[in-house]
Order: sequence, then C-alpha cells, then structure tokens
Amino acid sequence: MSTPIYTTIDHLKDHDGGLVMLKGWLYNKRSSKGLHFLVLRDGSGLSQCVVNQELVDEASWDGAEEATQESALELTGTVRSDEKQVGGYEVQVSSLKLLHKAEEYPITPKEHGVDFLMNHRHLWLRSQRQWAILRVRNSVIMSIHNFYQERGFLQMDAPILTGTAVEGTSTLFEMEYFGRSAYLTQSGQLHGEAMAMAFGKIYTFGPTFRAEKSKTRRHLTEFWMIEPEMAFYDLDMAMQLAEDMLGRIVGDALKNCQAELEILDRDLEPLKRSISGYPRVSYDKAVEILKGAKTAQMVTDKLAGLDVEELALKGESAQGKDEYGQAKKWQKKKIDTREIEIQRRLAEIEEDRRNLPNWLASAKAFEWGHDFGGSDETLITWHFDRPIIVHRFPHEFKAFYMKRDPEDDRVALGMDVLAPEGYGEIVGGGERATDLAFLQAQVKKHGLPEEAFTWYFDLRRYGSVTHSGFGLGLERTVTWICGLPHLRETIPFARTLDRLYP
Repeated sequence: MSTPIYTTIDHLKDHDGGLVMLKGWLYNKRSSKGLHFLVLRDGSGLSQCVVNQELVDEASWDGAEEATQESALELTGTVRSDEKQVGGYEVQVSSLKLLHKAEEYPITPKEHGVDFLMNHRHLWLRSQRQWAILRVRNSVIMSIHNFYQERGFLQMDAPILTGTAVEGTSTLFEMEYFGRSAYLTQSGQLHGEAMAMAFGKIYTFGPTFRAEKSKTRRHLTEFWMIEPEMAFYDLDMAMQLAEDMLGRIVGDALKNCQAELEILDRDLEPLKRSISGYPRVSYDKAVEILKGAKTAQMVTDKLAGLDVEELALKGESAQGKDEYGQAKKWQKKKIDTREIEIQRRLAEIEEDRRNLPNWLASAKAFEWGHDFGGSDETLITWHFDRPIIVHRFPHEFKAFYMKRDPEDDRVALGMDVLAPEGYGEIVGGGERATDLAFLQAQVKKHGLPEEAFTWYFDLRRYGSVTHSGFGLGLERTVTWICGLPHLRETIPFARTLDRLYP
C-alpha cells in the first residue's frame, strides 16, 4: 500500500484519485447501516469522508462510531471527485484514528440567541458561516496590503498609546501612564502625517478605540483602521485613491472568495457594480437628495414592498408546517432551517416597518450644517447603485485639522465614502490644513492642550505641503462585502459597550 500524502481539504483537488491523510474535527455526522458519513473540517474547508464498515478495520469503525461533534480525527483515504459534495470532493476512508472525543457540543444546528453565540464566540468561530466571514476578512486585509505595496506606499506603525485626542475628548479610553494620563488611540492619522512628510506615501494598519456609548450595528469599541497619508495629494486625488482601493478590495473578494460569498448567500450584483465609477456628491447635493420628494416616495414604496414580502413569507411558513408531518428526516431539517430564516426575516421586516417612518421624518427635518446620521446615509445611498463619495462638509462637525475650502469657508475639504445597500460610511478623510496659525487657532478653539501638539505644529514649520489621507474601517468594509446585518461577526472577538468576554 502506498504512503498517504498529508494534505489539507483545500488541496484535495490536487490529489484526485490519490491516497491522502487529513487531520481535523468532526463538523457533522450521519449514519446508515454499515456506513458513516463524516463531514470533516480542518480550517481550510469541509469535506465528506465516507467510512464503510466492510472496508476499514474494527478500530477505525469504532472510532467513527464513537466520534462526536468537534471530536479530533486523523484519517487516511482515497480522494474522489464528486460535484454533489461540499468542496467538490469526498474521501473514501481506509483508516481512522479518534484523537480526542469531544464533550457534548453546546452549539447545535438549532437557532441560538445572539447573546448565547457571543458568549460562546470561541466555539462559534468554528461554524461554516463564521469561517466564511473571517476568510473574507483575510482577503480584504491582503488586498489592502497588496494595493498599497504595489503603489509604493510604506506600511508604518502609529502608537496605540497617545497623550491627547485626535477627534475629540469624549470618546477616549483613559489610563494611568506612570503617574500621568494616557489614552488608547482613536486614529493613527496625526502620526501618519509626520511619517508621510518623511516617506511621501505611507499607510498604517492597526487597532483603534472609541469609547462611544453606542449600541448600533455599525459600532465597536475596538476596531481596525487602515489609514493612508500622502504628501502632495489634494482632496480629488485622495477621493480617487479611496475609490481605487475599494475597487481592488471588492474585485479580489469576487475573484478569491466565491465559495465564502456563496455560503453567506451574498447577492453579488451590487458588488460587481462597485468596482469603479463612484459618483462624487457634494454635501449640499446630498442634503437636497435627502429632503427631496423622490426619497419620500422610495420610503413609501419600501413599506409597501415589506407588506408583500411579509405575506409571502407567512404563506411559505404555513406551507412548511402543513408538509412537516409527512416529510422525511432530511426534509424536516430543511424545513426547520428555512423556518429559522423566515422568522429572522419577519423580525427584520417588523423592525424596518417601525424605523422607516422615523427615518423619513428625520430626513424632512434635516437642516444644513448638521452631520448625517446612519439613517440619513442609508436614504441617500438608495439613490445610487454603487458607493458614493460625499465631499465638502460643514466644518463645524469635522476635525480641527481639516483644511477649509478656499472657495467656501463654510465647508471643509473632507470626504466620506458611503457604501450602498444601507451600509453607510466606510471611509472618512480629506485634505489636511497646512497653515500653522490656522491649526493653532483650531486647537485652542477645540479646547485641546496646545503643548501636546507642539510636534504636530512642527510639520507646518518645516516643509509644509498639500497632503491628504483617510481612514478605512476594516470591519464595516467586511460587513458590506459579506452582506451582514451587524459588524460584530466580522472580527474574531468583538468588543462592544457591554461585551468584554470571551
């Protein structure tokens, strides 16, 4: 007998017809007389492994018989192409070792509440859905690095511990630092500016922290930011760079994460439209869109559509219940899975029905000079089929370091990229102020300690030039690409207002 080749599930395609060894964990098992169908996961994918009692020794059969969900296994077998199976291949097992028999697993195929799943996040990560989401996250990370490295940017590291705020003092995590106060960083941008003045084009990639007491589906207290900073870039150049970056991220995800996006049942058409061609929309125009009659009609149409969808889902649910008694076991499982999806969607419809009238009322009452809320961003993006870039915001709610528009002192040269489908802001940035006196006045106006910014002012004393940058929220971007309702699943261990475990 030939020696098996140790491999991983994602490389079974390279060993069709060959003898391989796999090591992993039992994801699922079904059995019939003389046969065990084991779905093995090893981190790289899933594969069905068939154990035939007549073709294996007694120890192997007993190991397969005894194995419980998440038990650790080592098995040897022959790879067979089978398009009907997960991953397109299955393994005909010739020998099996039960390395560790798992205790009764707390996460089952039935529906669990969010709190339960988050409390068991260390185990929930093993599910197929979470596997897919975090592999997409990895793809996004690699796309970002490749994009900037290919364009001659240097990755640099900004400090996590800082002496003062970047974007206001109300959202800082304060800590004692050898007898004085220090803070967890809100952004690496200010230090990024210093590095850009030394290296031309840089980007930082690291954790950032916001002590906002927010429980929305778009907020984490610890999240990852990608912040490029570019010397000699104006606002228009920064907007184009942001579009190019997102187009690369989306394109790579469509190319490299087909299986993962299929698991997530992601509609790919909005992503395909998001490769390029992002409309530029001024803040003034965005306000006009928000308050316009077309937006009101869209809300009315959306509410009517929810009524139609709800009626159809309730009919499908009733039909499933009628068929349940006569269904076979595998059919019942399918009906149960679909019923969970139906009830989840019905709950979302009810939430939308409550929210939409409030969103419309808020839009009608919106006044120039205010920042857009999450619902405002959603309504604005309904008018477009791809991301949009909103630019030139009133300076009152923008950071102190934003440059004013020379043609309209009311607005700052800032920009936000808003993702379609209601996902809102995923990029924020703009052109930086270059005038020393202006920056000093802004620091004083915002009540910030001037001595903490002496080094920052030096950047305007020694070779001050036009420069721009922005920040991309990694988790928000992954949430949009995966089509998820909440960003807490896009980071291995989410930190929120009420969650510090596990």
